[in-house]
Amino acid sequence: MRLSPHMAVMQGAAQKASRRLLRDFAEVEQLQVSIKGPGDFVSQADLRAETILREELSRARPGYAFLMEESGASGGDNWTWRWIVDPLDGTTNFLHGIPHWAISIGLQRKLQDGTIELAAAVVYNPAANEMFWAEKGVGAFLNERRLRVSGRRNMHEALFATGIPFAKVPSSSRLPFARVLGALMPQVAGIRRFGAAALDLAWVAAGRYDGYWEFGIKPWDCAAGLLLVREAGGYATDPDGNELHDVPDDVNVVAGNTNLHGPLRALVHEALNRS
Repeated sequence: MRLSPHMAVMQGAAQKASRRLLRDFAEVEQLQVSIKGPGDFVSQADLRAETILREELSRARPGYAFLMEESGASGGDNWTWRWIVDPLDGTTNFLHGIPHWAISIGLQRKLQDGTIELAAAVVYNPAANEMFWAEKGVGAFLNERRLRVSGRRNMHEALFATGIPFAKVPSSSRLPFARVLGALMPQVAGIRRFGAAALDLAWVAAGRYDGYWEFGIKPWDCAAGLLLVREAGGYATDPDGNELHDVPDDVNVVAGNTNLHGPLRALVHEALNRS
């Protein structure tokens, strides 16, 4: 497929960073790992991938700002275009030799009236060679295949994904999660926790999951995935139903197909209100 200039840059950067990540993944036992916090690791592979992505994206678009997981925000507040980058989403999977991790790149655009929109997205899983990508108004794709969210209507047939709170997650998120899980489990075909938010959202876009929810995730975890779900015909909002174009910090996300997003969002909204 003929890619737009932005998408060609994003996919090229992801593929270049992935080559080094795959080499590191093959030697994961030799990686030196420093601890950022309980259950939240950063590896040399993570930092090297971020450096490659910054260099490639900056070379192609030198005036664009950045929001990156490891190095934070750069480029000032008066940006028109901004990259939101997670060089290695699913770091814990990576460090345990589990081939379920991804490079996530989102592109935001600030309009003249000050509003912000998600313009383009890439979520690339090098271990499976699956390139999920989307552009606003163009659609969502897996490699060269057009994506659509699932068409399931009944909760008892549905498969949902989530992120289970772990050590670094504040206790205020644990009770709402437990309430959603307890209400949802008796109604559905299954709930999965695979450990990479960007891929969870990409899999909703691909129809593999029927919905997804998670509390307190970062912009780089979800920016690209939110656009993928929307461009595949689904909904991706906060529990109040607000679309997350600006992608605030520590956001609560609910995504799903057109039939099941509403019931899932209602459960999440009630659980948060009760807490």
